[in-house]
Amino acid sequence: MSARRVLVVGAGPAGFMAAAKAAEAGASVCLLEKMKRPGRKMMITGKGRCNITNVAPIADIVQNIPGNGAFLYSALHAFDNEAVRTFFHNLGVETKVERGGRVFPVSDRAMDVVDALLVRLHELGVKIETEAQVAEIFVSEGRAVGVGLASGAKIDADAVVLATGGASYPGTGSTGDGYAMARALGHTVKDILPSLVPLVTEEDWVKEAQGLSLRNVRVTLLSDGKKIGEEFGEMMFTHFGVTGPIILSLSRKAAQALAAGKFVEIVLDLKPALSPEIFAARVQRDFDKYRNKALKNAMRDLLPGKLIAPVLDAAYLSPEKPVHDLLRTERTRLAGTIKHLVLTVEKTRPIAEAIVTAGGVSTKEIDPKTMESKLVSGLYLAGEVVDVDGLTGGYNLQAAFSMGAAAGRWSAAPVEGSEEGAFDFEGKMHDG
Repeated sequence: MSARRVLVVGAGPAGFMAAAKAAEAGASVCLLEKMKRPGRKMMITGKGRCNITNVAPIADIVQNIPGNGAFLYSALHAFDNEAVRTFFHNLGVETKVERGGRVFPVSDRAMDVVDALLVRLHELGVKIETEAQVAEIFVSEGRAVGVGLASGAKIDADAVVLATGGASYPGTGSTGDGYAMARALGHTVKDILPSLVPLVTEEDWVKEAQGLSLRNVRVTLLSDGKKIGEEFGEMMFTHFGVTGPIILSLSRKAAQALAAGKFVEIVLDLKPALSPEIFAARVQRDFDKYRNKALKNAMRDLLPGKLIAPVLDAAYLSPEKPVHDLLRTERTRLAGTIKHLVLTVEKTRPIAEAIVTAGGVSTKEIDPKTMESKLVSGLYLAGEVVDVDGLTGGYNLQAAFSMGAAAGRWSAAPVEGSEEGAFDFEGKMHDG
Protein backbone atom coordinates (compact mmCIF):
# COMPACT_ATOMS: atom_id res chain seq x y z
CA MET A 1 0.00 0.00 0.00
CA SER A 2 1.28 3.46 -0.90
CA ALA A 3 2.03 6.11 1.69
CA ARG A 4 -0.74 8.40 2.84
CA ARG A 5 -0.22 12.02 1.75
CA VAL A 6 -0.32 14.51 4.63
CA LEU A 7 -0.06 18.28 4.15
CA VAL A 8 1.00 20.29 7.21
CA VAL A 9 0.25 24.02 7.03
CA GLY A 10 2.58 26.09 9.22
CA ALA A 11 6.15 25.37 10.32
CA GLY A 12 5.94 26.27 14.01
CA PRO A 13 6.24 23.90 16.99
CA ALA A 14 2.90 22.15 16.32
CA GLY A 15 3.56 21.91 12.58
CA PHE A 16 7.10 20.62 13.05
CA MET A 17 5.93 17.90 15.43
CA ALA A 18 2.93 16.97 13.27
CA ALA A 19 5.18 16.59 10.22
CA ALA A 20 7.71 14.49 12.15
CA LYS A 21 5.12 12.16 13.70
CA ALA A 22 3.19 11.74 10.45
CA ALA A 23 6.41 10.85 8.61
CA GLU A 24 7.48 8.47 11.39
CA ALA A 25 4.10 6.77 10.96
CA GLY A 26 4.91 6.18 7.29
CA ALA A 27 3.09 9.07 5.62
CA SER A 28 4.42 11.09 2.71
CA VAL A 29 4.55 14.55 4.25
CA CYS A 30 4.80 18.04 2.84
CA LEU A 31 5.25 20.99 5.24
CA LEU A 32 4.12 24.37 3.91
CA GLU A 33 5.43 27.60 5.44
CA LYS A 34 4.66 31.09 4.13
CA MET A 35 7.83 32.67 5.58
CA LYS A 36 11.30 32.36 4.07
CA ARG A 37 12.52 30.39 7.05
CA PRO A 38 10.64 27.83 9.13
CA GLY A 39 10.35 28.15 12.92
CA ARG A 40 10.61 31.94 13.12
CA LYS A 41 8.46 32.31 16.24
CA MET A 42 10.20 29.40 17.98
CA MET A 43 13.48 31.23 17.61
CA ILE A 44 12.28 34.08 19.83
CA THR A 45 10.52 32.01 22.50
CA GLY A 46 11.99 32.03 25.98
CA LYS A 47 13.91 35.22 25.08
CA GLY A 48 15.72 33.33 22.35
CA ARG A 49 16.45 30.34 24.59
CA CYS A 50 13.30 28.27 23.79
CA ASN A 51 11.48 27.09 26.92
CA ILE A 52 10.71 23.64 25.45
CA THR A 53 8.46 22.30 28.22
CA ASN A 54 8.00 22.07 31.98
CA VAL A 55 8.73 19.08 34.24
CA ALA A 56 5.49 19.55 36.22
CA PRO A 57 3.05 16.60 36.43
CA ILE A 58 0.37 16.55 33.74
CA ALA A 59 -2.32 17.71 36.19
CA ASP A 60 -0.20 20.78 37.01
CA ILE A 61 0.48 21.46 33.33
CA VAL A 62 -3.27 21.47 32.70
CA GLN A 63 -3.73 23.88 35.63
CA ASN A 64 -1.19 26.20 34.04
CA ILE A 65 -3.11 26.26 30.76
CA PRO A 66 -6.15 28.36 31.75
CA GLY A 67 -7.38 28.37 28.18
CA ASN A 68 -9.04 24.93 27.87
CA GLY A 69 -6.19 22.97 29.43
CA ALA A 70 -8.51 20.03 30.20
CA PHE A 71 -8.98 19.52 26.45
CA LEU A 72 -5.32 18.44 26.31
CA TYR A 73 -5.47 15.54 28.78
CA SER A 74 -5.52 12.87 26.09
CA ALA A 75 -2.82 14.50 23.93
CA LEU A 76 -0.60 15.16 26.96
CA HIS A 77 -0.84 11.56 28.15
CA ALA A 78 0.02 10.32 24.64
CA PHE A 79 3.01 12.67 24.30
CA ASP A 80 3.99 14.19 27.64
CA ASN A 81 6.82 16.41 28.83
CA GLU A 82 9.17 13.44 29.32
CA ALA A 83 8.45 12.29 25.77
CA VAL A 84 9.28 15.81 24.52
CA ARG A 85 12.63 15.77 26.34
CA THR A 86 13.41 12.28 25.03
CA PHE A 87 12.45 13.34 21.51
CA PHE A 88 14.91 16.24 21.58
CA HIS A 89 17.58 14.16 23.35
CA ASN A 90 17.42 11.72 20.44
CA LEU A 91 17.98 14.66 18.11
CA GLY A 92 21.12 15.66 20.02
CA VAL A 93 19.48 18.53 21.95
CA GLU A 94 20.33 18.05 25.62
CA THR A 95 18.07 19.84 28.06
CA LYS A 96 18.28 21.29 31.57
CA VAL A 97 15.72 22.19 34.22
CA GLU A 98 15.65 25.69 35.68
CA ARG A 99 13.60 27.57 38.28
CA GLY A 100 9.91 26.73 38.20
CA GLY A 101 10.50 23.46 36.35
CA ARG A 102 11.25 25.25 33.08
CA VAL A 103 13.12 23.13 30.54
CA PHE A 104 15.65 24.73 28.19
CA PRO A 105 18.29 23.41 25.79
CA VAL A 106 21.68 23.21 27.52
CA SER A 107 23.06 25.50 24.80
CA ASP A 108 20.48 28.23 25.64
CA ARG A 109 19.93 28.61 21.88
CA ALA A 110 16.45 28.36 20.39
CA MET A 111 18.14 28.08 17.00
CA ASP A 112 19.58 24.68 18.02
CA VAL A 113 16.05 23.38 18.71
CA VAL A 114 14.74 24.57 15.33
CA ASP A 115 17.79 23.26 13.45
CA ALA A 116 17.50 19.83 15.11
CA LEU A 117 13.84 19.63 14.06
CA LEU A 118 14.72 20.57 10.47
CA VAL A 119 17.46 17.93 10.34
CA ARG A 120 14.99 15.32 11.62
CA LEU A 121 12.39 16.28 9.01
CA HIS A 122 14.99 16.00 6.25
CA GLU A 123 16.00 12.57 7.57
CA LEU A 124 12.36 11.49 7.43
CA GLY A 125 12.01 12.70 3.85
CA VAL A 126 9.56 15.49 4.66
CA LYS A 127 9.28 17.95 1.79
CA ILE A 128 9.50 21.52 3.14
CA GLU A 129 8.14 24.31 0.97
CA THR A 130 8.85 27.85 2.18
CA GLU A 131 7.22 31.04 0.87
CA ALA A 132 4.17 28.88 0.24
CA GLN A 133 1.19 30.72 1.66
CA VAL A 134 -1.96 28.62 1.93
CA ALA A 135 -5.13 30.56 1.12
CA GLU A 136 -7.76 27.82 1.17
CA ILE A 137 -8.39 24.24 2.28
CA PHE A 138 -10.28 22.17 -0.29
CA VAL A 139 -13.08 19.88 0.86
CA SER A 140 -14.91 17.22 -1.15
CA GLU A 141 -17.86 15.25 0.24
CA GLY A 142 -17.09 16.45 3.75
CA ARG A 143 -13.40 15.52 3.59
CA ALA A 144 -10.23 17.66 3.31
CA VAL A 145 -8.60 16.82 -0.02
CA GLY A 146 -5.89 19.46 -0.38
CA VAL A 147 -5.05 23.16 -0.29
CA GLY A 148 -4.86 26.14 -2.58
CA LEU A 149 -1.91 28.52 -2.34
CA ALA A 150 -2.03 32.30 -2.68
CA SER A 151 0.00 31.83 -5.87
CA GLY A 152 -2.89 29.90 -7.43
CA ALA A 153 -1.17 26.53 -7.13
CA LYS A 154 -3.10 23.55 -5.77
CA ILE A 155 -1.85 20.54 -3.83
CA ASP A 156 -3.86 17.35 -3.36
CA ALA A 157 -3.66 15.41 -0.12
CA ASP A 158 -5.32 12.69 1.95
CA ALA A 159 -5.18 14.77 5.12
CA VAL A 160 -4.43 18.37 6.07
CA VAL A 161 -3.00 19.54 9.40
CA LEU A 162 -3.76 23.20 10.12
CA ALA A 163 -1.01 24.54 12.41
CA THR A 164 -0.77 28.18 11.40
CA GLY A 165 -0.33 29.65 14.89
CA GLY A 166 -2.20 32.61 16.36
CA ALA A 167 -2.15 36.36 15.75
CA SER A 168 0.75 37.46 17.96
CA TYR A 169 4.17 38.47 16.63
CA PRO A 170 2.92 38.79 13.02
CA GLY A 171 6.48 39.40 11.86
CA THR A 172 7.13 35.70 12.48
CA GLY A 173 4.24 34.66 10.27
CA SER A 174 1.50 34.42 12.92
CA THR A 175 -1.08 36.62 11.26
CA GLY A 176 -4.30 34.75 12.00
CA ASP A 177 -4.59 33.12 8.54
CA GLY A 178 -5.71 29.82 10.06
CA TYR A 179 -8.73 31.38 11.74
CA ALA A 180 -10.13 32.53 8.39
CA MET A 181 -9.51 29.13 6.78
CA ALA A 182 -11.18 27.28 9.67
CA ARG A 183 -14.11 29.72 9.67
CA ALA A 184 -14.60 29.18 5.93
CA LEU A 185 -15.06 25.46 6.67
CA GLY A 186 -17.77 26.13 9.24
CA HIS A 187 -15.66 26.14 12.39
CA THR A 188 -16.41 28.47 15.29
CA VAL A 189 -13.52 30.79 16.14
CA LYS A 190 -13.61 32.07 19.71
CA ASP A 191 -12.76 35.75 20.23
CA ILE A 192 -9.08 36.41 19.55
CA LEU A 193 -7.48 38.22 22.48
CA PRO A 194 -3.89 38.90 23.54
CA SER A 195 -2.51 36.72 26.33
CA LEU A 196 0.82 36.94 28.13
CA VAL A 197 0.94 40.62 27.23
CA PRO A 198 1.90 43.81 29.13
CA LEU A 199 -0.86 46.06 30.47
CA VAL A 200 -1.33 49.76 29.72
CA THR A 201 -2.30 51.84 32.76
CA GLU A 202 -4.03 55.19 33.03
CA GLU A 203 -1.70 56.71 35.62
CA ASP A 204 1.03 59.01 34.28
CA TRP A 205 3.44 58.32 37.14
CA VAL A 206 4.40 54.91 35.74
CA LYS A 207 6.56 56.77 33.18
CA GLU A 208 8.68 58.09 36.06
CA ALA A 209 8.99 54.57 37.45
CA GLN A 210 9.99 53.16 34.05
CA GLY A 211 12.58 50.38 34.33
CA LEU A 212 11.91 49.71 38.03
CA SER A 213 11.66 45.99 38.72
CA LEU A 214 9.95 44.75 41.87
CA ARG A 215 10.48 41.30 43.36
CA ASN A 216 8.25 39.51 45.82
CA VAL A 217 5.18 41.68 45.35
CA ARG A 218 1.57 40.60 45.21
CA VAL A 219 -0.72 41.81 42.43
CA THR A 220 -4.49 41.44 42.63
CA LEU A 221 -6.61 41.87 39.49
CA LEU A 222 -10.06 43.43 39.92
CA SER A 223 -12.95 43.51 37.46
CA ASP A 224 -15.66 45.99 38.46
CA GLY A 225 -14.22 45.82 41.96
CA LYS A 226 -14.40 42.02 42.13
CA LYS A 227 -11.20 39.98 42.52
CA ILE A 228 -10.63 37.78 39.44
CA GLY A 229 -6.95 36.89 39.85
CA GLU A 230 -3.87 37.17 42.04
CA GLU A 231 -0.18 36.50 41.51
CA PHE A 232 2.97 36.78 43.63
CA GLY A 233 6.42 37.39 42.22
CA GLU A 234 8.19 39.82 39.92
CA MET A 235 6.90 42.75 37.86
CA MET A 236 8.30 45.82 36.15
CA PHE A 237 7.17 49.34 35.31
CA THR A 238 7.38 50.61 31.72
CA HIS A 239 6.69 53.89 29.96
CA PHE A 240 3.13 52.70 29.23
CA GLY A 241 2.26 50.63 32.31
CA VAL A 242 3.37 47.31 33.76
CA THR A 243 4.88 44.02 32.63
CA GLY A 244 6.88 41.11 34.05
CA PRO A 245 5.99 37.48 34.86
CA ILE A 246 3.08 38.07 37.26
CA ILE A 247 1.53 40.76 35.05
CA LEU A 248 1.74 38.49 32.00
CA SER A 249 0.11 35.68 33.95
CA LEU A 250 -2.85 37.94 34.80
CA SER A 251 -3.13 39.50 31.35
CA ARG A 252 -5.47 36.88 29.88
CA LYS A 253 -8.12 37.59 32.51
CA ALA A 254 -7.51 41.33 32.16
CA ALA A 255 -8.01 41.12 28.37
CA GLN A 256 -11.26 39.17 28.80
CA ALA A 257 -12.59 41.63 31.38
CA LEU A 258 -11.71 44.63 29.19
CA ALA A 259 -13.34 42.98 26.17
CA ALA A 260 -16.50 42.56 28.27
CA GLY A 261 -16.51 46.29 29.04
CA LYS A 262 -15.51 45.89 32.70
CA PHE A 263 -13.60 48.43 34.78
CA VAL A 264 -10.23 46.77 35.39
CA GLU A 265 -7.72 47.60 38.11
CA ILE A 266 -4.62 46.05 39.56
CA VAL A 267 -3.77 46.42 43.24
CA LEU A 268 -0.11 46.22 44.26
CA ASP A 269 0.87 44.98 47.71
CA LEU A 270 4.46 46.20 47.93
CA LYS A 271 5.02 44.46 51.29
CA PRO A 272 3.06 41.19 51.03
CA ALA A 273 5.14 39.33 53.62
CA LEU A 274 3.93 41.64 56.41
CA SER A 275 0.40 41.83 57.79
CA PRO A 276 -1.15 45.33 57.91
CA GLU A 277 -0.55 45.48 61.69
CA ILE A 278 3.06 44.38 61.53
CA PHE A 279 3.77 46.68 58.62
CA ALA A 280 2.18 49.65 60.42
CA ALA A 281 4.55 49.00 63.33
CA ARG A 282 7.47 48.86 60.89
CA VAL A 283 6.47 52.25 59.45
CA GLN A 284 6.26 53.67 62.97
CA ARG A 285 9.82 52.52 63.75
CA ASP A 286 11.16 54.09 60.57
CA PHE A 287 9.41 57.36 61.27
CA ASP A 288 10.69 57.43 64.85
CA LYS A 289 14.17 57.07 63.36
CA TYR A 290 13.65 59.84 60.78
CA ARG A 291 11.22 62.09 62.70
CA ASN A 292 13.06 65.29 61.79
CA LYS A 293 13.20 64.59 58.07
CA ALA A 294 10.73 65.35 55.30
CA LEU A 295 8.51 62.41 54.32
CA LYS A 296 10.19 61.97 50.95
CA ASN A 297 13.53 61.41 52.70
CA ALA A 298 12.16 59.29 55.53
CA MET A 299 10.84 56.56 53.27
CA ARG A 300 14.00 55.37 51.56
CA ASP A 301 14.18 52.29 53.78
CA LEU A 302 10.58 51.43 52.95
CA LEU A 303 10.35 51.90 49.18
CA PRO A 304 12.45 52.21 46.01
CA GLY A 305 13.12 55.89 45.26
CA LYS A 306 10.94 55.91 42.11
CA LEU A 307 7.86 54.85 44.07
CA ILE A 308 8.07 57.32 46.94
CA ALA A 309 6.42 60.25 45.13
CA PRO A 310 3.55 58.20 43.60
CA VAL A 311 2.81 56.46 46.91
CA LEU A 312 2.76 59.75 48.81
CA ASP A 313 0.50 61.24 46.13
CA ALA A 314 -1.87 58.26 46.37
CA ALA A 315 -1.94 58.73 50.15
CA TYR A 316 -2.69 62.47 49.72
CA LEU A 317 0.48 63.50 51.58
CA SER A 318 3.00 66.21 50.76
CA PRO A 319 6.54 64.90 50.16
CA GLU A 320 7.84 67.95 52.05
CA LYS A 321 5.80 67.35 55.20
CA PRO A 322 8.02 66.77 58.27
CA VAL A 323 7.63 63.31 59.75
CA HIS A 324 7.08 64.72 63.26
CA ASP A 325 4.00 66.61 62.00
CA LEU A 326 2.41 63.44 60.63
CA LEU A 327 -0.93 62.57 62.21
CA ARG A 328 -1.66 59.01 63.27
CA THR A 329 -4.47 58.77 60.71
CA GLU A 330 -2.08 59.96 57.99
CA ARG A 331 0.52 57.38 58.97
CA THR A 332 -2.14 54.65 58.88
CA ARG A 333 -3.29 55.85 55.45
CA LEU A 334 0.28 55.79 54.14
CA ALA A 335 0.92 52.26 55.40
CA GLY A 336 -2.37 51.17 53.81
CA THR A 337 -1.43 52.73 50.47
CA ILE A 338 1.88 50.84 50.35
CA LYS A 339 -0.04 47.61 50.73
CA HIS A 340 -2.84 48.71 48.42
CA LEU A 341 -1.46 50.80 45.54
CA VAL A 342 -4.08 50.89 42.78
CA LEU A 343 -3.46 51.18 39.04
CA THR A 344 -6.24 51.47 36.46
CA VAL A 345 -5.83 49.18 33.45
CA GLU A 346 -6.79 51.06 30.30
CA LYS A 347 -6.04 48.28 27.80
CA THR A 348 -3.54 45.60 26.95
CA ARG A 349 -0.67 46.17 24.59
CA PRO A 350 -1.57 45.19 21.00
CA ILE A 351 -2.04 41.51 20.17
CA ALA A 352 1.00 41.79 17.90
CA GLU A 353 3.09 42.11 21.09
CA ALA A 354 1.42 39.24 22.95
CA ILE A 355 3.48 36.11 23.60
CA VAL A 356 0.45 33.93 22.82
CA THR A 357 -3.06 34.34 21.48
CA ALA A 358 -6.12 33.49 23.55
CA GLY A 359 -9.11 32.28 21.56
CA GLY A 360 -9.11 30.34 18.30
CA VAL A 361 -10.93 27.35 16.83
CA SER A 362 -13.41 25.97 19.36
CA THR A 363 -12.16 22.85 21.16
CA LYS A 364 -15.74 21.51 21.11
CA GLU A 365 -15.33 21.00 17.35
CA ILE A 366 -12.07 19.01 17.61
CA ASP A 367 -11.56 15.39 18.72
CA PRO A 368 -9.21 15.72 21.76
CA LYS A 369 -7.55 12.34 21.08
CA THR A 370 -6.79 12.73 17.38
CA MET A 371 -7.07 16.53 16.84
CA GLU A 372 -9.31 15.79 13.88
CA SER A 373 -12.06 18.25 13.07
CA LYS A 374 -15.55 17.03 13.98
CA LEU A 375 -16.91 19.01 11.02
CA VAL A 376 -14.46 18.07 8.24
CA SER A 377 -12.89 14.60 8.20
CA GLY A 378 -9.23 14.49 7.26
CA LEU A 379 -8.69 17.99 8.67
CA TYR A 380 -6.58 18.17 11.82
CA LEU A 381 -5.87 21.26 13.93
CA ALA A 382 -2.95 21.80 16.28
CA GLY A 383 -1.15 24.55 18.18
CA GLU A 384 -2.10 28.14 18.76
CA VAL A 385 -4.79 28.16 16.04
CA VAL A 386 -6.85 26.11 18.55
CA ASP A 387 -8.55 27.86 21.49
CA VAL A 388 -5.87 26.73 23.95
CA ASP A 389 -3.38 29.00 25.74
CA GLY A 390 -1.20 28.69 28.82
CA LEU A 391 0.93 30.69 31.20
CA THR A 392 4.67 31.25 30.83
CA GLY A 393 6.92 28.38 31.83
CA GLY A 394 7.02 26.04 28.82
CA TYR A 395 3.32 25.17 28.92
CA ASN A 396 2.42 26.64 25.53
CA LEU A 397 5.17 24.79 23.68
CA GLN A 398 4.26 21.55 25.46
CA ALA A 399 0.64 22.05 24.35
CA ALA A 400 1.78 22.67 20.78
CA PHE A 401 4.04 19.60 20.73
CA SER A 402 1.35 17.34 22.23
CA MET A 403 -1.34 18.54 19.82
CA GLY A 404 1.07 18.35 16.90
CA ALA A 405 2.12 14.79 17.80
CA ALA A 406 -1.52 13.66 17.98
CA ALA A 407 -2.45 15.37 14.71
CA GLY A 408 0.60 13.91 12.96
CA ARG A 409 0.06 10.36 14.15
CA TRP A 410 -3.64 10.22 13.38
CA SER A 411 -3.45 12.08 10.07
CA ALA A 412 -1.08 9.35 8.88
CA ALA A 413 -3.55 6.58 9.70
CA PRO A 414 -4.98 4.97 6.51
CA VAL A 415 -8.59 5.70 5.62
CA GLU A 416 -10.62 3.27 3.59
CA GLY A 417 -11.03 4.42 0.02
CA SER A 418 -8.34 7.12 0.09
CA GLU A 419 -6.08 7.56 -2.92
CA GLU A 420 -2.65 7.21 -1.39
CA GLY A 421 0.75 7.90 -2.85
CA ALA A 422 3.78 10.21 -2.60
CA PHE A 423 3.56 13.95 -3.26
CA ASP A 424 4.38 14.72 -6.84
CA PHE A 425 4.69 18.47 -7.06
CA GLU A 426 5.09 18.38 -10.79
CA GLY A 427 1.85 16.47 -11.15
CA LYS A 428 -0.13 17.56 -8.08
CA MET A 429 0.93 21.15 -7.64
CA HIS A 430 -0.24 23.27 -10.51
CA ASP A 431 -1.48 26.69 -11.37
CA GLY A 432 -5.20 27.39 -10.91
